[in-house]
Amino acid sequence: MFAYNPAMRKVLTRFLAVTFTLSIAAAAQAPVLLRAAAVLNVETGAYTRPGMVLVENGRITAVGANLTAPAGAKTIDLGNLTLLPGLIDAHVHLFLHSAPAGQRVDEQGQTVHESVPERTILATLAAKADLMAGFTAERDMGTEGAGSADTAVRQAINNGFIPGPRLWISGNAISIVGGHESARGYNPALLIPDNATMVTGVNELIATIRQQIKDGATFIKMYETGSERMVNGEFHAQYQFTEPELAAAVEEAAREGTFVGVHDNGEPGTLYAAQAGVASIDHAAQLSPETMRLMKEKRIFAVPTFAIMEYFNSVAGGGRGTPSATEEYKAAEFRKQIAAGVPFAMGSDVGPFPHGTQGSEFTWMVHYGMSPLAAIQAGTIHGAELLRADKNMGSITPGKFADIVGIAGDPLQDISLLEHVQFVMKGGVVYKN
Repeated sequence: MFAYNPAMRKVLTRFLAVTFTLSIAAAAQAPVLLRAAAVLNVETGAYTRPGMVLVENGRITAVGANLTAPAGAKTIDLGNLTLLPGLIDAHVHLFLHSAPAGQRVDEQGQTVHESVPERTILATLAAKADLMAGFTAERDMGTEGAGSADTAVRQAINNGFIPGPRLWISGNAISIVGGHESARGYNPALLIPDNATMVTGVNELIATIRQQIKDGATFIKMYETGSERMVNGEFHAQYQFTEPELAAAVEEAAREGTFVGVHDNGEPGTLYAAQAGVASIDHAAQLSPETMRLMKEKRIFAVPTFAIMEYFNSVAGGGRGTPSATEEYKAAEFRKQIAAGVPFAMGSDVGPFPHGTQGSEFTWMVHYGMSPLAAIQAGTIHGAELLRADKNMGSITPGKFADIVGIAGDPLQDISLLEHVQFVMKGGVVYKN
């Protein structure tokens, strides 16, 4: 019998971790030929039938109907599945989790009652759930008070220690003192943490951006609107940052080689964001004609996030059959945005509702007026463009990462199939089959 040896245990743990990483890398190097019923070209909506994809060294090398596997390649027969590029959710919260059935999630309560290590562990489980649902890339829009803990999750995924999507992370989102995600309504003598980093003025804003990038952020998330309400059928959203402040943030992010995405529901905040040149306006319940013109001209993406709205409405007792006034307003505005040619990226705001279920966002986008192909493009090629990764992701094209998902059927006829992904490959490694 061996005596307990802490040093040996530490060495063994590290050995196993490294071995796991190397095994994933080795799997990514082996040539793989995927054989399926069809491959969808998300740019044109055309199908290749039967669909075959050759993967080598973690990237796609060929797509066609009659490919021959090279010597030593493994063939995976996927039967009647249709292959699409890995899905991209441009608005997630890995550090939030759903509440018990029938209750609305208490974001501030999670910050107060759960430690950052606990929330980080839960975030790794959320990342795995999202990957298994077909989301091979995600933009995490703020840790909601967990600081730069998302850096550790991203690094663990990149090192192969845990399964998860390719992550774009922002650390804590940035808001104004007393603004959105501030801890309000508590005894002021108690130090209740905020769910965002609060700043005042351009100097603090720039200093915060620099610190976040130093801590591992790969883009910047800002809250441009605070309180939002419907009054006599009219939508009102309180803006937070001025256009010059937003422009300074965009300029600083660009200096660092990255971009700014904003939580922004309505005017005049949405116009300020478009004028400043942000990369995306998330939620986007209200966009004026001038805002939409600028978004189309500058290729600023709207990220509708219907799934979270539908979730909150269902918790309140509503649902698809009984939309709230805000839902009806947002749906009507969404149709105007489509008609105006505003570019869209898919984002669900998953976190308050269960991770791994956000494929419903595609269903809601089509339900409210988007074509199935346009919805799929929002969650593939347009998502990749928003992340500035379209050379490597977003379509099943030779040279791009082998991020591929499979579903049973034709998503152009039934978009809800994207809620039931059956095959997941990321970087040439099969995670679900």
